[in-house]
Amino acid sequence: MQKIEDLDLDITMDKKEFKIELEILQYEMLKIQQLLFKNKIGLIIAFEGMDAAGKGGAIKRLTQSLDPRGFFVHPISAPQTHERSYHYLHRFWEKLPQHGQIAIFDRSWYGRVLVERVEGFANQNEWERAYNEINTFEKMLTDDRYIVIKFWIHVGKDEQLSRFKERQTNPMKSWKLTEEDWRNREKFDEYVKCANEMFQQTDSINAPWKLVSGNNKHYARIKVLRETFQHVKQVAVHRGLANNNF
Repeated sequence: MQKIEDLDLDITMDKKEFKIELEILQYEMLKIQQLLFKNKIGLIIAFEGMDAAGKGGAIKRLTQSLDPRGFFVHPISAPQTHERSYHYLHRFWEKLPQHGQIAIFDRSWYGRVLVERVEGFANQNEWERAYNEINTFEKMLTDDRYIVIKFWIHVGKDEQLSRFKERQTNPMKSWKLTEEDWRNREKFDEYVKCANEMFQQTDSINAPWKLVSGNNKHYARIKVLRETFQHVKQVAVHRGLANNNF
């Protein structure tokens, strides 16, 4: 399994190439959506990554040409008071898509082994146990009629700081920046360490992690689209739902 340190953060894509590939891949995603609907297969996509890595922008391009009736985007924040009365996976179980639909999680159940671990909201026994719980949860889904893929979009420290400052001065983006983002930045290296352990513990054939270099937004957005299309196609062919020319 790849580590964050293995990513080439200097990789770029020019605007012209981006536009050409975007149109092609968004059309392929529309065909994927129709294939899923026809065969009643649910698609679950989880996004994780550093603050300001570009998760929202990638999700926007991923869904831009899809039938809005067939997908849902779930922005995940800290659990509400009533949600803490249940097992931490409960609130994600309630948001699973129907067979034939797509659910995208902007942050996910991996918060248990990331922010909850780093910030001390989960004790060591809880976050260590979560690796097996998460693997079981995802295996249960993919053994049924679901496809699962997970993305980590990464930006370097300098690029993150540049985006923070841009958000700080841009009134159209200032809502994206919080004091919590600045606090999390102070633990950047600790988050990287925990993320690498998370990949090692929870990457699987049935629910793979895809690490994406996010310093260049054009590249990251295309990479997410391409990896999603390729993984769904691979699973569909394996299950006899599509041929290799799909």
